[in-house]
Amino acid sequence: MPSRENAMNEKLVLIVDDKFSITRLVSDYLNSKGYKTITAWDGNQALTEARINQPDIILLDIMMPHMDGFEFIKTYRKESNTPIILLTAKIEETEKVIGLGLGADDYVTKPFGMAELAARVKAVLRRSDPSQAQNTTLHFGYLSIDPNKLKVLVNTKEITLTPTEFHLLNTLAQNPGRVFTREQLLCEIQGEAHGSLEKTINVHIRNLRVKIEEDPGNPKFIQTVFGVGYRFTDNP
Repeated sequence: MPSRENAMNEKLVLIVDDKFSITRLVSDYLNSKGYKTITAWDGNQALTEARINQPDIILLDIMMPHMDGFEFIKTYRKESNTPIILLTAKIEETEKVIGLGLGADDYVTKPFGMAELAARVKAVLRRSDPSQAQNTTLHFGYLSIDPNKLKVLVNTKEITLTPTEFHLLNTLAQNPGRVFTREQLLCEIQGEAHGSLEKTINVHIRNLRVKIEEDPGNPKFIQTVFGVGYRFTDNP
């Protein structure tokens, strides 16, 4: 499969939307900020572009012909953990929750400002970059977290996390016993300019528990502090 040689400090963004006006607007703006961009009009074309060009991040519309955004995520997450930001026009929280549950890292709601979108792209790329990590591997019983390689082992078996899930887990694990509010965790994964609702954190935590806990319904590592947020325990 063809690969892409990244130039220094250049990131490739795949923009997927069936409206040409949106892909052109987003592409032009991100190009002005130093990003490279490619576009696709539906999920099928997006799969082809992603497999050939190996983008660093994907901006993905949900409602598209032939293959919608949800079907794209279901298929692509079996092949890659490339960060995905949903571009959603609907206001129903259910749609956003479904997308995050399937493996999206973040979402922005249309109409969105270009500066906000660029800030979210930068934040997601930062937390998916192993070179940003400066910590040694953490060990908690059967769970191991390696920030330098963005790798998590459960009972010596490597599991796949999205960049957002990994950053969230690492943030909690680096501070065992500390209680984080949902607002604090949103700031950690999106920056102070975040625009997502606190329910976003609940979805990511649920995904993490399914992947790292022996009994997700009775979690030992990631504990809920009712009315406040979450904490990580290093003595499950």
